[in-house]
Amino acid sequence: MRDALTDLADEQREFAELLAALGDADWQRPSAADGWTVADQVAHLADTEEVAAGTLTDGPRAFAKTVPRYATAEDFTAAGCRRGDGLTPEDLTAWWDRAAARTRRLLAGRAATDRVAWGFGMTAETFAAARLMEHWAHGLDIRDALGLPVDETPRLRRIAVLGHSTLSYALALARVSRPQGRSLRLELTGRDGTGHVVGPADATDVLRGPLLAWCRVATRRSRASPAAPTAPGATTDQGTPAVPTASTAESRMTAEGELAQLALLHARAYL
Repeated sequence: MRDALTDLADEQREFAELLAALGDADWQRPSAADGWTVADQVAHLADTEEVAAGTLTDGPRAFAKTVPRYATAEDFTAAGCRRGDGLTPEDLTAWWDRAAARTRRLLAGRAATDRVAWGFGMTAETFAAARLMEHWAHGLDIRDALGLPVDETPRLRRIAVLGHSTLSYALALARVSRPQGRSLRLELTGRDGTGHVVGPADATDVLRGPLLAWCRVATRRSRASPAAPTAPGATTDQGTPAVPTASTAESRMTAEGELAQLALLHARAYL
């Protein structure tokens, strides 16, 4: 759990550095999510960090109490974005920072195997990885829109694992049947040549390619140019598959087997 929290804190520190480097005009620029400004991205994260803390304390803003108040998950997400309307960049940053710090403090008091009632439920360690994934993905929306470089860190392995472990959920959400008797192994390679293997050694299907490309696929940020995700509120952590083009992350992956091919089309590491 200590390692998971260290990675989460490091990811959020880098996100804070990204925000600090933005000019005032950048906050109202379109992000790589259609219909979302950079400010919307930060408001969404601040709002969901408050829900994360509420979930960990079973408070009034716990996931199970908050999301059902809205007609759809899309409405919940959109409402979180709108909470940031009218706030200055400084106020938005301070709101996010307070909420994120509280979530980290609460997670520090949990064992790795403690259950967290987020979505269908998960361990505290997986929940920390999920918060890391959200910050990386939304930070990616900002970086892609502003043409900023995307660094590859060892933390991406947590997102890679999350994308693998949530595949059954992603297929069910897409109303696609998981092929019977099929299993998946990821064989990923970092920019430095480091190999990352996720999944059983005797898997029937294999998906190979760059670590960063798979993380883009798993968070539905397939393209490095704007327009991969949809308008605010598409999901509890917005994003939809990009239209396949030569520039997509999918094109950098090699799929062997039906399940591997379905993973490229439907992987989704968020709710």
